[in-house]
Amino acid sequence: MTKDLLGRHRAVLPDWLALYYDEPIEITHGEGRHVWDAAGRRYLDFFGGILTTMTAHALPEVTKAVSEQAGRIIHSSTLYLNRPMVELAERIAQLSGIPDARVFFTTSGTEANDTALLLATTYRRSNTILAMRNSYHGRSFSAVGITGNRGWSPTSLSPLQTLYVHGGVRTRGPYAGLSDDEFVAACVEDLTDLLGHTRPPAALIAEPIQGVGGFTSPPDGLYARFREVLNERGILWISDEVQTGWGRTGDHFWGWQAHGSSGPPDMLTFAKGIGNGMSIGGVVARAEIMNCLDANSISTFGGTQITMAAGLANLAYLLEHDLQGNARRVGGLLIERLRAVAAQVPAVREVRGRGLMIGIEVARPGTDEADPQAASAVLEAAREGGLLIGKGGGHNTSALRVAPPLSLTVAEAEEGAAVLERALRSIS
Repeated sequence: MTKDLLGRHRAVLPDWLALYYDEPIEITHGEGRHVWDAAGRRYLDFFGGILTTMTAHALPEVTKAVSEQAGRIIHSSTLYLNRPMVELAERIAQLSGIPDARVFFTTSGTEANDTALLLATTYRRSNTILAMRNSYHGRSFSAVGITGNRGWSPTSLSPLQTLYVHGGVRTRGPYAGLSDDEFVAACVEDLTDLLGHTRPPAALIAEPIQGVGGFTSPPDGLYARFREVLNERGILWISDEVQTGWGRTGDHFWGWQAHGSSGPPDMLTFAKGIGNGMSIGGVVARAEIMNCLDANSISTFGGTQITMAAGLANLAYLLEHDLQGNARRVGGLLIERLRAVAAQVPAVREVRGRGLMIGIEVARPGTDEADPQAASAVLEAAREGGLLIGKGGGHNTSALRVAPPLSLTVAEAEEGAAVLERALRSIS
């Protein structure tokens, strides 16, 4: 049955719509931190639908809210008052840390970043955008135009002029050998110099931890230092929180808070985990920025009642059960366990991340040369062992991405780490 479905997939869907594994699997259902495939095999899920199943599979509180809302009304569009949308916007505005915040809902992180770019370029009357090397911000025409990752950038055409800044990757590039303080100083100097050679940009967009890029990040405080330079010139800061938001990093509710000494961003974008699988994205911005558009704009499906009901229930569960704290505690144990394993596996170049957002970079032993074949072999071996993980990285997709639901237990973390240890040792 799976082979038949694979053939049908290939016959009607794009060639570039990639599937994991030499023998792709169909996931049929899930519960908690586990999913099952069409053959009935159970897997511990350490990727959560690309960091989207944030709390748990089939979380009763969310499924109940969705079912009850579906029995009333599923959709009406933004042309009518929508109580669940207003209630979720109120909660997110308060949590964002942005003063006088306004919230606009979309259906994805790509669309959220698209909207933030529209707002920034309109507000600043500039189509120049600063973005980070190794970044990823979505698959729309404008989002691809600011993506600093060749593997996810199918065209050089763009409505924007994009300038790429150093700093998103700590252990590669021309500043890798510097201390943290020297690294930050060099990146700030590079940004300052860059701004002396271009017309004033609209905004800097940055992921506090780069997601598709392999969970890379700068030292804490880099974007705060960037913010000082940007503020002097009126340039906006957009924090792409599609993967780092909602407490996943453990230490902070938003990724930008690791760089918060110069204040919150002017805008933040979100998606993925807030819907726990339902399609929710959005932008939070200061009112003067959000309200700068002088033409009509709506969202047919952004903020629709059924997704807002899911978001409200999911956010309430996350806060009431302190899943941010759980991500910090269990994630910290998992990172230390994986680093202990990595110390004995020459092919592991680095284990990085924070909370339940962990990257394992694989390289040819004794070198910094990326080894995508070895990373793929670990992915396959982990699946054989009953564990689902992801891949990423700007250097030939050689980073393994570990991002379980935030309700992960210590026992499940130990179980997953044991499978990963066997998978990593298999390539030694």
